Amino acid sequence: MSETFGPAFSDRDRPLLSYGLRFTESLLRHADVTFHASRIYVICSASLARNTAYLDELKQGLGNKIAGIRVGLRPHSLWSEILQVVTDARKCDADLIVTLGAGSLTDAAKIVSFALANDVSTPDELDTLCPTSSQKRDGIKPSEVPVVCIPTSLSGGEYSAFAGATNDKTGQKHSFSGALQGPALVILDPELTTTTPDKVWLSTGIKAVDHCVETLCSLQSNQTADEDARRGLAKLIPGLIKSKQNPKDLEARLECQLGARDSMSACTRGVPLGASHGIGHQLGPAGVSHGETSCILNPAVCKYNYKKGANVERQDAIIKALWEDAKAREIFSQGGLVKETADLGDLMDAIIRALGLPRTLKEFGIGEERLESIAVHSLRDRWVQTNPAPLDKEGVLEILRMVLQ
Repeated sequence: MSETFGPAFSDRDRPLLSYGLRFTESLLRHADVTFHASRIYVICSASLARNTAYLDELKQGLGNKIAGIRVGLRPHSLWSEILQVVTDARKCDADLIVTLGAGSLTDAAKIVSFALANDVSTPDELDTLCPTSSQKRDGIKPSEVPVVCIPTSLSGGEYSAFAGATNDKTGQKHSFSGALQGPALVILDPELTTTTPDKVWLSTGIKAVDHCVETLCSLQSNQTADEDARRGLAKLIPGLIKSKQNPKDLEARLECQLGARDSMSACTRGVPLGASHGIGHQLGPAGVSHGETSCILNPAVCKYNYKKGANVERQDAIIKALWEDAKAREIFSQGGLVKETADLGDLMDAIIRALGLPRTLKEFGIGEERLESIAVHSLRDRWVQTNPAPLDKEGVLEILRMVLQ
């Protein structure tokens, strides 16, 4: 298979996207031709390093171009670990940062490059780069060392110029943006993703689906974002179902990866999302993973908005598209759904259950006694505030009780 290479998004130069080659071949090619890099710093997932030969393959391919390696970062991108990597990368004068894995690695690498450009080495100095910090410095410089991401999940952070990281001292998660630059290149290799646990692959895929659905459901969307989201949904739904049926189906996995790219293109167009994302942000601290929040909340939020008459026409358009997909139709028939009566929440529920993913808060040990706190915190989230049907505390509680057990 030959390489497909070019901008990931049709209207932006970066990030670049490469697929069709083995990840090592693509990285070696672009380290030389695109970035002219000779001092490469690699951040690799601990599980990939421990359970596969992929890091060894990367080391062998890059040879003496590797200047440093960090294996493993804890979840939520801790400031202390980011600053350790900053120190290492500075010592070896890295001219390219590469991530092999997903999740926290991606955000960490973006912040490492940003910190290097601004001569940051302590938590207090890192705090001055936060847009919301009272200590925010003037004259913040943009990231300089390019970042290349080789992702193994469908979370999509490799396509964005935002990053989140947690201050160890306070436990608070902070967003970094502004002069922070997103990755310069994303390399997709579906074979690499076969090592990702099914639950992670499929649940992050549903998060990407949620990006598409909440874009298409938004009353403030636009034609370009809607087109991105429709393309993403058309790839992700059949791709995820085929991935579940045959985890070694590399064409289906690449289809999912490209669908996640489309979902992120939609998400970067400034369309406000809804309560599935907004309430989901508050389930993370309660122990629900990023992708699983969408598995639990998306169907209930669709039902709530439809019942309130907030976005009926937009939901009906998604329903029509899903019934036209052969793989989705197969799932709906198996679930006994009838085209004339099933709403979007029913269809999403059937897909998520067919993928074997969680659907209730009870599965995470979250009971009625915790709902009040989750609801109160949810109301402060910007995407709860932009949900198609206006939400107060009672509305959020109604949604949460729909998914309690």
